[in-house]
Amino acid sequence: MKYSFLLAASILLSTAWLQGQSEVLSDSVTIPGTEVGFPMTLLPAGSFMMGSPDNEPHRNPDEGPQFEVKVDSFWIGTYEVSYEVYNIFRDKELDLPPSDTVEWNADAFARPSPPYEDPTFGMGRDGFPAVSMTQFAALQFCKWLSEKTGEFYRLPTEVEWEYACRAGSNSTYYFGEDSTQLDQHAWHYENSDEVYHQLGEKEANPWGLHDMLGNVSEWTLDQYQEDAYKELAKMDEVNPWIKPTSLHPRTVRGGSWDNDPEDQRCACRIESSKKWKERDPQIPKSFWWNTDSPFVGFRLVKPYHQPTPEEQAAFWGRVLGD
Repeated sequence: MKYSFLLAASILLSTAWLQGQSEVLSDSVTIPGTEVGFPMTLLPAGSFMMGSPDNEPHRNPDEGPQFEVKVDSFWIGTYEVSYEVYNIFRDKELDLPPSDTVEWNADAFARPSPPYEDPTFGMGRDGFPAVSMTQFAALQFCKWLSEKTGEFYRLPTEVEWEYACRAGSNSTYYFGEDSTQLDQHAWHYENSDEVYHQLGEKEANPWGLHDMLGNVSEWTLDQYQEDAYKELAKMDEVNPWIKPTSLHPRTVRGGSWDNDPEDQRCACRIESSKKWKERDPQIPKSFWWNTDSPFVGFRLVKPYHQPTPEEQAAFWGRVLGD
């Protein structure tokens, strides 16, 4: 049965579990019409201190002030989105049954234009994270996947991302304060040989999520603001986010193979830049690809409490201008 794991999860989960236990559940999703799938992990609802304390080494001013924030339960990708998964979206020549022809036709849904150059820069495809897409492209993938599966997928908010990364910890790294352990958990500039690596080669965080730190940075939903935490702290709501008002900057989290170790901290924030498509000669520049960001990918989120069709339409209208 399609998404039978959701039924099983509903039976196994009680309201009490969703409101604060530290356990997580995992299962797999298969994209309809294909044999390609990806694992997701269900995180419990809870609250945590977002940001970093004033005395954290290498702390940046935009990581504070710390504030307590509540988060609803949500499913999150156990790994970053892989090329195998993303390429189903961008591939225009799928060999699918006739009954699916209209639904999968390239003209029936916005698909990525051909990239100006190889977005991988020869670093690898099968088993590796998909990279170099704009946030618009990542969101369009989420919308396509939502329509294909009937389940609502999106990017994580910055709050959700840090909650998932910390996995119940309040330390600099989810594994503690000892930076000498970083090599066991993250690919960064000093150990990556200046390339990204296959998904899941490093140790997972306590909730079983791989590559939350390092390998490739990950898009979030939020507009980047240096003083975002002051605004978020004022919002009297669960899982607040800074809604986008302009194309750049948006917030990217997690650090990458191209970042120094100090950028792999749970609280570290990165702002997107127009320079990420600087070498794109097209006029106008591509909406789909960044020619200069093979260090940025994304991870999927699916809210446990699914929004209504009206709420979904309003969401896509806000983030994509639909």
